[in-house]
Amino acid sequence: MSGTDVLAQVGEWVAAHREECVTEWAGWVRQPSISSDGTGFPEATAYGAELVRRCGLTPQIVPTEGHPLILGTSTGQGPHVLIYGHYDVQPPGPLTDWDSPPFEPTIRDGRMYGRGTGDNKGQHVAQLFGLRALNEITGSLPCRTTVLLDGEEEIGSPSLAAAVTTYFAADKPDLAIWSDGPVHESGRSTVVLGVRGIVTFQIRLTGAVAPLHSGNWGGIAPNPAWRLIHLLASMRSPDGTVLIEGAHDGVAPLGHAERAALDALPADADAVLKELGVTAFEPPATIGYHEKLSSPTFSINSLTCEDAGEHRTIIPNAAVAKCDIRMVGGQRAANVMDAIRRHVARHDPAAEVTFGGAMEPQRTPVDSPYTEAVLRGARAGLGEEPLLIPALGGSLPIAEFGDTLGVPCYGIPLANADERNHAPNENMEVDRFLRGIRGAAGVLLALGGEL
Repeated sequence: MSGTDVLAQVGEWVAAHREECVTEWAGWVRQPSISSDGTGFPEATAYGAELVRRCGLTPQIVPTEGHPLILGTSTGQGPHVLIYGHYDVQPPGPLTDWDSPPFEPTIRDGRMYGRGTGDNKGQHVAQLFGLRALNEITGSLPCRTTVLLDGEEEIGSPSLAAAVTTYFAADKPDLAIWSDGPVHESGRSTVVLGVRGIVTFQIRLTGAVAPLHSGNWGGIAPNPAWRLIHLLASMRSPDGTVLIEGAHDGVAPLGHAERAALDALPADADAVLKELGVTAFEPPATIGYHEKLSSPTFSINSLTCEDAGEHRTIIPNAAVAKCDIRMVGGQRAANVMDAIRRHVARHDPAAEVTFGGAMEPQRTPVDSPYTEAVLRGARAGLGEEPLLIPALGGSLPIAEFGDTLGVPCYGIPLANADERNHAPNENMEVDRFLRGIRGAAGVLLALGGEL
């Protein structure tokens, strides 16, 4: 049977098993797995391992210092393919902002709503069903396959590096595939060659021992909020230039093939501005829309004076900024952290800097050996020509495979552009989920030389 015939049968399999696939997906979403506070663990780990078994793989739970990894393995004749996903989710946030309870998956207007529907349970379940369909149709897989489900991605995957190094020390994969994040905002499918890294940090400044009346003490007591504003202003200019010396050391420029890929991406700037409800993009204005998503950034996430939102006429005794820096290929988290420490020490030595989670950036060259096969399989399985994107704007721990193991990594996002991951009313289109099963099978068939 040819690979084209097999893929056609996968489509028939999906149609015949549609209700079962959606029910399995909903059951996985119904199981909480919030890594930041442990809600739903260890039940989520056991549930995920059983899900892997039901999809025809041999499951294994790998203990870590935090939440365990779930592995699923299967034999095959082609290259060894690692498929990465994560089974932990973000907290739901304010329940009043949800139109239906976050852990009671609900289908409305062709979408499943619930925490984890798209980020990331729906996407790795589609991958698992693609494997199951191939196994049931042909009796085997076209590639040797390892599925790895991370239980800590939403808190920075602190246990992943050690586990990957240990588990794959003597038997590393030939390439890694991941499905996370949204498709292109136009709705077109994509193949992604990298991710931005991230460093999160907090700057805290203090003043007097307690908040003070701004009339009685104004002009006398030092105001940490003004000091924080001046410090932040020293870190980025109004035109968007990051002024933290050394923060951008090592940034690898985009190559000719990467720039060509960016230039080929559709961009409707006016539509995006309208959707955002703004009149201009964040500076710098000298680079294009898609290049912005492939460039380093410095963002202020929140500002507070620890006043519980009361906004009294006081001089605050504390001011806090929470920030992140997104990194691109060539940068390293440790170097960025050192640059931030040096800058803060030089401009306000009394400021306290603490760092949160960090992930390294990762970039796979366009001319890597499996790129054409991945594109060919995605095209056949998803039924359209995928856009080639040099780097996803968000961050994932893909460097643990691309850098630590030294293998090419390919992202095949399956969720809709408006999935609202991390936000209330997170959702994924049911048809995209089902089409993703066929897409996952198509990529594996192409990598096995059958398409």
